Amino acid sequence: MDFPENETSPFDQAAMAVVELGNELMDQDKEADAWDVASGLLAGAIQFWLFTHQPCGDAFCESCAEVSTAEQRMKLLNDELREFAQESDYFHNPTDSNAGTA
Repeated sequence: MDFPENETSPFDQAAMAVVELGNELMDQDKEADAWDVASGLLAGAIQFWLFTHQPCGDAFCESCAEVSTAEQRMKLLNDELREFAQESDYFHNPTDSNAGTA
């Protein structure tokens, strides 16, 4: 689906909202641990993702075939996590222990 230049997709809106929420939480509590905030946001996102990817209950439903078991849902979730992480500007970092120094 294409969106006009001035509109963003629901996917992009959701991603931006999570980043904004994380920033707001960090601004509200200067003592908050950024890793705790990020892990809490991730935990909530995973809960929502799992909720929305439940099979419908029809054993023969073609739309639900790839999420019809917990193992299938976990694989799909892991595949999406890996893809989103690798696409992130923050995936590779100059301070990574395996970063080149040439």
